[in-house]
Order: sequence, then structure tokens, then C-alpha cells
Amino acid sequence: MTALRPGVYCPTVTFFHPDTEDLDIPSIRKHAVRLAKAGLVGLVTMGSNGEAVHLTREERKTVTRESRAALDEAGYRNVPIIAGASENSIRGTVELAKESAEAGAEYVLIVPPSYYRYAVGNDQSIYEFFTGVADQSPVPVILYNYPGAVAGIDMDSDLIIRISQHPNIVGTKFTCANTGKLTRVARALNAITPQAPFPVKPLSSTKTTAKHPYVAFGGIADFTLQTLISGGSAIIVGGANVIPRTCVQIFNLWSSGKIAEAFELQKVLSDGDWVLTKAAIPGTKQAIQLFFGYGGYPRRPLRRLDEASVKELEGKLQEIMAVESSLPDFA
Repeated sequence: MTALRPGVYCPTVTFFHPDTEDLDIPSIRKHAVRLAKAGLVGLVTMGSNGEAVHLTREERKTVTRESRAALDEAGYRNVPIIAGASENSIRGTVELAKESAEAGAEYVLIVPPSYYRYAVGNDQSIYEFFTGVADQSPVPVILYNYPGAVAGIDMDSDLIIRISQHPNIVGTKFTCANTGKLTRVARALNAITPQAPFPVKPLSSTKTTAKHPYVAFGGIADFTLQTLISGGSAIIVGGANVIPRTCVQIFNLWSSGKIAEAFELQKVLSDGDWVLTKAAIPGTKQAIQLFFGYGGYPRRPLRRLDEASVKELEGKLQEIMAVESSLPDFA
């Protein structure tokens, strides 16, 4: 198993042929390698950015398998793949975790169940769900706290810390953007961190059964630096599909003690990432098409951008793309 490292991870988008909407395998493979070259330390397949809800289970396995193969063939065997593997039952989630592992994923990223919101949206049910999955998953589990995707269920720090005592639960992605919560969890579980710009005395962990280092992931690019200041380990961010080197550079500046420069770059990143966030998956794919020559469209019913929207997107991304193009690949 490849250890999770501090740094930038990307929930990759899934590419389709523009006419048939079949999987575009060459673009999927090309994209994985481009991100690894940029310096990303891990990829996430079949997350919300990957349109997992629009894919069959066989297609999900294909995307993970082809991404893993492309990385291996390009010499990036040290870049692990995390796969989204969420179902609303423990049984179904375990099945997805097993299929993900068979396809080459080394970790799975899982949201709480939410279809029966008022029956399962309580601390004890969520605890039993995650520990039940972790008991049977062949690969380690990363909690995914994303209230917007699960009917508003928002795990607090006490619950996350409690669940994370399980030896097969190794991290949390905070797409809730709550840096206070991230700080509390990272401190309690002694999360790994990148090289800090000043000496930091390690804290003893409350995770008494840990078998793996704990990873606290920021979940949105516009609080990359804030994640680091809060004691976080890494980020998993959709914006890295388009601007991976900019995200990596903030980690580099932080590790070099260049906090003022990191802050200035974070301002530009936040503005650029907001453009991509508002444009969502169709806009992210269109940005890849505009600036890298591949990308295409989402599966319907997600709509394609019209010509006016494409021009507007291109204009709004000029500043951040100028920064991105000025930076080298970091791997």
C-alpha cells in the first residue's frame, strides 16, 4: 500500500466522447498523468467531480483501473488512487469498496448515508455505518464530510474523532470548509503535516488504535493555505483538475516559510477557484478543453455551456491561468 502524503490530491473529472457519451479512455489516462507530472501526490476517482452517479458500476471500475494503469506506465506508482465508494447501505458500500480495490484503488472515500435522512442522520447511526464499513473494507477508509451532498448531514469534530478510533479509518475530507473543525480533528488525531515553516512540537494522539498516519484534507482550493495554518495535512480539490501547479506551489511556499507569498498566491487561487466552483463540472471540463486541448462535456442531464458562457469563462480565468502557465511541473 502506498502511504498517503501531505500535498495536493485531485478528484478527477471523467471524460466522455462528445457524441456517444461513452467513456473517453485516452483522455482519462492522459489527465491522470498530467496531474501527476504537475506534482500531485494522489488522485481520487469516482467522487462527485467524477460524475460517479452517472456511471454504471462497471464503468466506475474502468475509470479507476485505467487511471491506475496510466500512472504505473508513466512511472508514478507512488501516486495512490482513492476511489469514491459510497452507497446508502453498509453492505452496498462494502461491495463498492471491494470493487474499487480490485480496480486498483488503495483507499476509499465515503460520505454518510442520507437517503433516509431522519432515520440515519444521527451520531450513533453514522458511527455504526462507518465502523461497519471499515470492519469489512479491504482498503482503508477516508471519511467525507460534505453536507451539501448528503441532505445537510454535517459530522462534528467529536463524532469524527470518535469514528476515527477505528484502525481502518485513516482520514477525513472537510468539504464543509469548517477550519475550526479541521483544527480540532487534526490536533486530536495527530494528523500528518507538510514541513512547517517553524518548529512544531508533535502532539500525542488520542487515536489509540492507529495503524496508519491520519490525514486531514481540506476540501476546497480556496482554503488551501488556511488548511495548512489549521494543522491540516493535504487538500482534495476539484480546482486541481485545471490549476494543479498553483495548488502545489502554495504547499511549496508554506514549506519554505514564505508565508506572505503563499498568502498572495492564495488570493489569486481563491478568485480563480470560485470561477470554477460556480461553473461546476461543465465549466471545469470546458476550462480543461480551453487551456489543455481535451475535456469535452458532462453526461446529460448536466448541461453544456453555450458559446457566450464559454467566452465569459475564458475571460474570468485569465489571471489564474497566467499564474498556472508560469509555474513548472513539480514531479
